[in-house]
Parts: sequence; C-alpha cells; structure tokens
Amino acid sequence: MRRTNPGNLITKLALGCMLMLMSISCSKSGTAKVITLDFWAFGAEGNSVREFVAGFEAENPGVHVVVQNIPWTAAHEKLLTAYAGNSLPDICQLGNTWIPEFVVLNALEALDHSVDSSNIISSESYFPGIWETNQIAEKLYGIPWYVDTRVLFYRRDLLNKIGWERPPETWKDMLEISRLLVKDGHSKYGIFLPLNEWVVPIFMGMQQGSEILKEKASFGTFSGAEFLQGLEIYNQFFQEGLAPKGMTEVNNVYQGFQENTFAMYISGPWNIGEMTRRLPAQMQDDWDTAPLPAIRAEDYPGLSLAGGSSLVIFRSSKHKDLAWDWIEYLSQPDVQSEFYAQTGDLPARVESWTSLELSGKRPTAAFFSQLESVKKTPQVPEWEQIAMKLQQYLEYVVFGQWTSKEAMELLDQDVNKILEKRRWLLSRD
Repeated sequence: MRRTNPGNLITKLALGCMLMLMSISCSKSGTAKVITLDFWAFGAEGNSVREFVAGFEAENPGVHVVVQNIPWTAAHEKLLTAYAGNSLPDICQLGNTWIPEFVVLNALEALDHSVDSSNIISSESYFPGIWETNQIAEKLYGIPWYVDTRVLFYRRDLLNKIGWERPPETWKDMLEISRLLVKDGHSKYGIFLPLNEWVVPIFMGMQQGSEILKEKASFGTFSGAEFLQGLEIYNQFFQEGLAPKGMTEVNNVYQGFQENTFAMYISGPWNIGEMTRRLPAQMQDDWDTAPLPAIRAEDYPGLSLAGGSSLVIFRSSKHKDLAWDWIEYLSQPDVQSEFYAQTGDLPARVESWTSLELSGKRPTAAFFSQLESVKKTPQVPEWEQIAMKLQQYLEYVVFGQWTSKEAMELLDQDVNKILEKRRWLLSRD
C-alpha cells in the first residue's frame, strides 16, 4: 500500500481552501458588480419598454434594469403603498398630473442639475407647455417621456355635406356645424361630449381666461365669470340637443362615429390607432383630426391641456446616477422614434416629430399644432379630487338641476374645503 506524505496532504488541503476562498471571493465580486435598477411603468408602455433594456445594458455592463409593469388602474395606489413602505423603485413613469402629489411627499429627486450637465436632454428639445408640467416652484422633477393632448376628431365627409370644407376654428363654428348636421339629418348629434370626462370644460374655461384655482391655487374660481362663460358654451350643446346627455346613447364610440350618431369628438392620440383599426377601410379617408376651436378666430388653435407621462427618479434610490443614464437613454431621439413605432405614443422630443414626419401629415399634424398651444392643469396634489367633483357637478348643470352659476358656487365651496390644508400650509411659509 502506498503511504501518503502528511506534508503533501496538508499542502493540498491548504491549496484547496485557497482555491475555494478565491472562488467565493470572485463570485461575490461578480455579484457586487451587477447593479439592479428597478423601473416601474404602466399599461402598454410597461410591456413595450422591455424591448429597450438590452440596448441600455449593452452600453452599461454590470447594470440590470428590472421593469415592473403595473396596470394604470392600480398604479396610483401601488405608488402610495410603496412610499409608505419605503419600497419605491429607482425610476418610474409618472403621469404629469401626479407629479405635484409626489413633490409634496418629498419623494422625487430634483433633476435641474442633471439636465444642466446633460448632452442629451435640454428644455429646447421639448414642447414648452409639456416641459412646464414637470416644473414646480422653479424646480424640475420629471423628463417628458411621451406626450398627449386633446384635439378634435371629426367626420370630414359629413362636414362637406353641409358645405364646410374645413374644421371649426371657433366654438361659434362648432355650434353652427352641429346645428346644420342635425337639421339636415346627416348625424343624430353634432358632437359627443361624455359627461364622465372633465377635460373639455376645463380647457374651455382656460380659453376664456379662467385661472381655475386662484391665490396660489388655494381657492376655486369655478364660479368666476370666465369659467362660467366657457361652461355656458359647453352646456349649450346639450340644451340644444346637439350632444347626447345620456351615456347609454353612445355605448361604443367607434360604432357611433361610424354610424353617424355624432360627427365630432374631442379626444387624445390613443384614438388615432383605435380609429384606424376599428373603422372600415372605406371610411379611412372620411375622418380627420384638427386643433381645438378657440373663442376668437384670431386665437386659433384654442388652448388644450398638456398631458402625457414623464420619467422621474425617487429620492430613495441608491443609484441616482445610473437612473439618470436610463432616462437619458430613453430620451434619445432615435429611441423615442422607435418607442412611437411600437406604441403609437407621441414622442416628447420635437426632433422625433421631424424625423418621423409626424408634424406634416394627417392625423398627427393636428396634435403637433395643438402641442404648441397647451396649458397645464393646476399643480396641486388635490387636483384629481377637484376634477372628480367638477365631473359630478357637470351632470347637475346639463340635466337642469341647477344653473351653471348655482352649481359652480357649490363646487367652489367643495373645492375650498378640499384645499383647506393647502391654505394652512401656505400660511406657515
């Protein structure tokens, strides 16, 4: 039997231990080099953005982006729950009307310094009205990712039948067109104005010069003369039978648009794809989009609301520099263009509109024109509550329970109660 030399055995054991320690050390070192960025995105965007992760990771070895897709209906509650549990992601897609709420919670990282030192992102590359939705108290908290606003979708063929070869440029035009369409039997109603949407009365009030909220957004001005003037025009469509009062009269927007139930509809860019898919091929040349009417022809196009989603970094992130790199990557014009191709979301970067020729062809040209004339909603965290209250009071006006003035005075009382805490906080500054 061969005898083992004890010295050799000890040497081999020591060498084995060293190799094992080196292996563990290398393994730990390799793990330490991988940095995970958590990114929350909502709805269809959450699915599509995964296609861009590989390109970013190839440019940033050792960085792994984990995309969590959250349904829009659950997003707000999940964000608040994560904030309360100190489990927010590094980066998030955030609707620009939600930004004020998370600024008040002190949850968002200010991005001014990052923009100042960036070679990719600058305010000049974006629509001014959209950029402003991300600024609160002279600080920037989000970078526009994609944009939307409301424009007029209309049946060009039906307008031609009543002698109108252009879309309405004023609300007076809109009323006249609606009257002629109904009178001549070309459509049952002139326009569809869903009562479960608050957007139209808001921008109509803004077009009249209403502040919506006054005194540092601490009191409502819905009962003011300017907002009431816009509301009276809005209500006129219902009272003259030019817009359906009951939601059940239009169970399917696209079917109603196709079947001449109505000829005009104010909506956003998501309906470009829907109209293209849902309307028959022979109707694709019969519809078009146009900027919103104005109070006066010289002010055309009229103001619309600035919408869309932005990219934000949470203050709790431990990887803010890499999070900013991810935002820069998604903000590159070519990436924005590809994102539009996949989702149909209108790009935030003006350069992408040029390269894709979106600004000069139907049906996107109207959106480009409208995005030059948009205004943000009041930047208060209570805005969603206020908007829902407005929606409730609109029904009282349309169905004749109260006059516009009576309803808006009651709305202001509710809004002022909602903003009571805001006034208290402002008094402490």
